[in-house]
Amino acid sequence: MKEKLSPGAGATATITASTPGDEYQPVVPSSQSPPEFTFRSVFIGALLGIVFGAANAYLGLKVGITVSTSIPIAVMTVAILHLARTRGSTLLEANMSQTIGSASSSLASGVIFTVPALFLWGLSPSLLELTLLSLCGGILGTLAMIPLRRPLIKKEHGHLPYPEGTACAEILVASEKGGTQARTVFTALGIGAFFKMCTDVVHLWPQDFEQKIPKLPKGVFTLEAAPMFLGVGFILGYKVSAVMVAGSLVSAVVLIPMIAHFGQFIALPMFPEVVKPIADMSADEIWSRYIRYIGAGGVAAGGLLTIARTFPTMVSAFRSGLAELKGGAGALRGVARTDVDISFRWLILGCVLVVAVIALVPSVLAHVETVGMRLVAAVCAAVFAFFFVTVSSRIVGYVGVSSNPTSGMTIATLIGTSAVFYLLDWTDMAGKVTALTVGTIVCTAASIAGDTSQDMKTGFLLGATPRRQQWGQLIGVLTSAAAVCGAVILLSNQYGFGTKELPAPQATLMKTVIEGILSANLPWTLVFIGALMALIVELIGIRALPFAVGLYLPLSSMSPIFVGGLLRAWIERRNAEAPQRLESARERGVLFGSGLVAGQGIMGVIIAGIAFALGRRPDWGGHEWMGAAGPYIALALFLAVGAHLVRTAERAEA
Repeated sequence: MKEKLSPGAGATATITASTPGDEYQPVVPSSQSPPEFTFRSVFIGALLGIVFGAANAYLGLKVGITVSTSIPIAVMTVAILHLARTRGSTLLEANMSQTIGSASSSLASGVIFTVPALFLWGLSPSLLELTLLSLCGGILGTLAMIPLRRPLIKKEHGHLPYPEGTACAEILVASEKGGTQARTVFTALGIGAFFKMCTDVVHLWPQDFEQKIPKLPKGVFTLEAAPMFLGVGFILGYKVSAVMVAGSLVSAVVLIPMIAHFGQFIALPMFPEVVKPIADMSADEIWSRYIRYIGAGGVAAGGLLTIARTFPTMVSAFRSGLAELKGGAGALRGVARTDVDISFRWLILGCVLVVAVIALVPSVLAHVETVGMRLVAAVCAAVFAFFFVTVSSRIVGYVGVSSNPTSGMTIATLIGTSAVFYLLDWTDMAGKVTALTVGTIVCTAASIAGDTSQDMKTGFLLGATPRRQQWGQLIGVLTSAAAVCGAVILLSNQYGFGTKELPAPQATLMKTVIEGILSANLPWTLVFIGALMALIVELIGIRALPFAVGLYLPLSSMSPIFVGGLLRAWIERRNAEAPQRLESARERGVLFGSGLVAGQGIMGVIIAGIAFALGRRPDWGGHEWMGAAGPYIALALFLAVGAHLVRTAERAEA
C-alpha cells in the first residue's frame, strides 16, 4: 500500500484563491513545523533539476522556448517518495524538491537565449566562464526577488494568480488528499498530456487553428489549440486575459496589416530586414522582423511604469529590511514561520559580492581585458537585473513562467547596455561580447526571479517557510548551473548553432540587436512606438504591462488564454446570485485548469527528454490526411475541453 504525503498536524488541506493574503490560512498552518528542508528533498530536487535542465536546454535551442518544470518535478517527487515507501515524507518536502529542481529551467532560459551568439561569433567560451555567468545571474535573481515576496505574493494574493505556482500547489494537495480533488486534477492532467503528445509527437491533428481575415493584408487570426492556455486563462480571469489579447490583436490585425499594406509599394527590403521585401514576407515574418521590436519597447516601458507604480511598496520593503538589520534577531521575534525570509543582511552582502565578482574576477568576463569595461558591465548588469527582476516577478503572476517574455527583457537590456558602450566607443568585438554577457546575467536573473516567484506562491499556498525555500532556490542554482552549461557546449560541438538542427532563434536575434546598435542601425523607431503605445494604454487606465506582454507575444498564445477567461466569466455570471456555489465552482475550475497546465508541462519535458536522447525532435505520424479540415478539428477538440472544464466547474456543490 502506498504511503500518503503527510501535510503535517493541523493542516487544513484546502486552497482558496480569492481570500486576501493577510487573511489566507495555508494548508500547513504556521503553528506547525513539519520536516521541509531534508536531505532527501534536496537530493531528489537537485538530481531532477540536472536532468530537466539539460533537456530544456535542447528544447530551447531547437524551438526558442523552454517549459516550466515545477509541476513535473513536483509530480515526480511525489511518485518517487511513494515508490520508495518513504515513511514520514511531508507535503513541504515535496514542495522543497520542486523548488530546488525547477531552478534549472530558468538557468537554461538565461543561457540558451544569449550564449549561442558567442559561438556564432566564432568564439569558444569555456565551461567555467559560462557556469560563472549563469551562477551570477541566478544568485542575483533569487536575492533581488526576496524583498518582493511580501508585496507581490502575499499582498497581491487574489489579484496575481501565478498560474503555475497555483497549479503546482493544487497538484501537491490533490496528491496528498486524494478523493474528488485528486480525480479532478489528474483527469485534467491526463487530458493536457494527451493533447500535447497528439500534437507534438504523433501529430494526429494540427496544433494551431488559423483563419485568414478577408480584406486585411496579412491579417490572420490564429489560436493554438492547447489546453494549457485554456487553463491559464481560467486561472487569470476575464479582465487580465482581455487586456492581454487586446495587445495581441493590435499586433495581429492592426500593425501587421498596416505594415503589409504600405510595404507592398516598396520594392526593396525595409530596415531592419535586409533580404526580403515586405510584399514577400508572411505575417509571422513581419511579426518577427518588425512587431517584436515594438513589443520589446512596450515591455520595457510597461516595466518602467510598473516600477514607478510599485516603487513605494519596494521602498517599504527596503525599510523593513533595514529595520531588520538594526534590530538584529529581535526584529523577527513574533513573525510567523510562514513569513520569514532570508536575512536582509545576507541579501545585501550576496548582491554586493555578485557584482564584485562580475567586475573583478577575470573568468566571468573572460574576453574583456580592461577593468573599466568590467566595472561598467557590472553596473549595467546590477541595474538592469534589479529592474527586470521586478518586472519578471509581476509578469509571471499573469502569464506563468513558460510565457514569460524574458527575451523581450533581454532585448531591452542589450539595447541599453549597447547604447552605453556605443557612447563610450566600445564597438569592437570585445564590446559586443561584453554586452552579450551582461544580457546573459540579466536574462538569467529575470528567468530565475520568475521561477522563484512561482515557487514562493506555491509555498505561500501550502504553508512553506520562505527562508528555507529561498535557500533551496540558491541550492538549485548552484547544483544545476554546470550541467546546463555543459549541455550547451556539448550540443554546440555536436550540431553547431544556427544550423537546421539547432537554429537557436533567440540567440540569433540577440546577436542581431547588439550588432545593430553598435553599428548604429537598430530600428529605434519601432522600439519607441512600442514604448509610446504602452504609455498611452496606461494613461487611459489600463495596466500597460499585460497589454505590452500581449503586444510582444503572438496572438496564437493569447487567444486561447482569452477563451479560458471567457469561460470563467460565463461561470461567474451564471452563479452570481449564489455566492457559495460561485466560490465552489470557481475553485473547482481553477483546480481543473491547474491540471491542464500540469499535464502539458509534464509532457513538454518528456518530449524534450526524448528529443535530447534521439538527437532530434520526435516527429512521428502526421495529420496531412485531414486536409483542410485539420485546423477545424483542432478547434473543435479545444472547445470540447473547454466545455468539459465548464461541466466540471458546474458540478460544484451548492
